[in-house]
Amino acid sequence: MQAWIPITIAAAFSQNLRFMLQKRLKETRLSTAGATFARFAFSAPLVALGMVVYMGATGQGMPALTARFFLFACVGGVAQILATMCVVALFAERNFAVGITFKKTEVILTALTGLVVLGEGLSRAGVVAIAIGFVGLLVLSDPPEGGVGWRRFFNRAAALGLGSGLLFGISATGYRGATLTLGVEDVVARAGLTLAFVTAFQSLVMAAWMRAKEPGEVTRVFAAWRVGALVGLSSMVGSFCWFTAFALQNAAMVKALGQVELVFSFMATIFVFKETVTRREWAGTALLVLSILVLVLWL
Repeated sequence: MQAWIPITIAAAFSQNLRFMLQKRLKETRLSTAGATFARFAFSAPLVALGMVVYMGATGQGMPALTARFFLFACVGGVAQILATMCVVALFAERNFAVGITFKKTEVILTALTGLVVLGEGLSRAGVVAIAIGFVGLLVLSDPPEGGVGWRRFFNRAAALGLGSGLLFGISATGYRGATLTLGVEDVVARAGLTLAFVTAFQSLVMAAWMRAKEPGEVTRVFAAWRVGALVGLSSMVGSFCWFTAFALQNAAMVKALGQVELVFSFMATIFVFKETVTRREWAGTALLVLSILVLVLWL
């Protein structure tokens, strides 16, 4: 078995575990912003410590950080904050598996963003994939209790899900651009240094925002340190695994295998959260997974 395969599966598993822990924080202790902040606040010191040890052990110095690096990293960091908040808020609207499936629209929405912003055309397979994905999204966005008129499909859950996908796509583009500006050959160093800056930046931004908008929430986050620390650890492990997999294999193949996260999310929905998955949600998820696989495998 090629090394990138178990690494990608580990990344998907760690990411799914993080969202499970954040859902638990959201349900039992914290606000949407607080559950999101826990990811960055507890992972930032772990990443920083890990990079200090790694850079020292490999004898590497700190590369120059340009204005271009800060621009890409900060835009990516803010987009990831907003995307994570959308996913955490979505958990209150629909079950865990549907929330994670909506997040997976980032693959399709990144392709559409590239078409609009960069003028990169889509192949026939890409158009077919987007059409299948659109049908899947309509099926998923139809709430179990139904609805009247346009609200049946264009509802809060659909908006949060699509918003998270678009923002995660912007975030990935920003992080990719930031790592390329460092001019360091070592992939682990490039990924780790970018991750260390971004998590520190995100922690400061969210702490300042919550102090102004949600007084006392930062204290509640650190009071929930047992679960919060696990959120931070799973976040750090997942991020490093994704970057390593991308360094070993074509990103399209990694993203295709990464859809295994949906399997983990459905297992969590059924066996951990004891939530019900309807036939329509199974069908919508199957269509969306099919569209994503067609898109990334035929690029």
